[in-house]
Amino acid sequence: MNTAGYLSRLGLSHLIDAPASAEGLRALHVAHVEKVAYEALEIWLGRPTSLDPVESAERIIRGRGGYCYHLNGAFSELIRTLGYDVTRHVGGVQNPGSEPGVTGNHLVLTVRGLPSQDNPGGEWLADLGLGDGVHEPLPLVAGAYRQGPFTYVLRPSQVAPGGWRFDHDPSGSFVGMDFERAPTEMSAFADMHNHLSTSPSSGFVRTAVVQRRDASGVDTLRGLVLTRVGAGSHSITLDTARDYFAALADVFSLTFDDLTDQDEERLWSRLHDAHEAWLTGRTA
Repeated sequence: MNTAGYLSRLGLSHLIDAPASAEGLRALHVAHVEKVAYEALEIWLGRPTSLDPVESAERIIRGRGGYCYHLNGAFSELIRTLGYDVTRHVGGVQNPGSEPGVTGNHLVLTVRGLPSQDNPGGEWLADLGLGDGVHEPLPLVAGAYRQGPFTYVLRPSQVAPGGWRFDHDPSGSFVGMDFERAPTEMSAFADMHNHLSTSPSSGFVRTAVVQRRDASGVDTLRGLVLTRVGAGSHSITLDTARDYFAALADVFSLTFDDLTDQDEERLWSRLHDAHEAWLTGRTA
């Protein structure tokens, strides 16, 4: 793990020798969700990814993001090297119209041993992989939590005995998430990672989504439609490849230095075709 490079990407190089603390975890979490986008564009580029957290970390260092297996996997390795007591758990994100369940479509992290004034027990939910989810780590204590314009609820899970339920804000892109308390390894997500990366029914395959959370709201690029949700909401459609890649760089801090002009043209063509198909379906 290139810990120094990872911290440099987050703008937190000074934390490399800092002791583990609740304040340090918050700083790392906030910097990560603000600087490292939630995205699955490797699927649209036809470049399979692995579950290896070190490989995910290297891609993040090079200026890219990922989805939950990549973001939480890499983050767990980073903070472990910094002395944090972090555990991985199997979770399940509930999308609109579906039932809650621990399906393995989400990797969750908890961190122990970091008491603070608002969390004397010292256990935290850390989750970089929820897209428009949390900005700061949440105390692993039942209750409602306000972050910017969004309110989240943590409560005991009704589908995972001994586990936890995260209820998203009603304005969010998903309903909620349940996770088991038992620790797990990255290998537990192999089958679902393959499904999410390749199946025509996967949301990542159907729609190219990029998201970035900050203290006052969330930016979402769904296909070619860029939306800001915060105190209010507004959207624009990116009509050219130049505007699209500029938005990736300027809004989401995503760089594609390894792409050739032909790669960018193929990606734009796929995105544009998908957007036109969406418009046709919407107006049919």
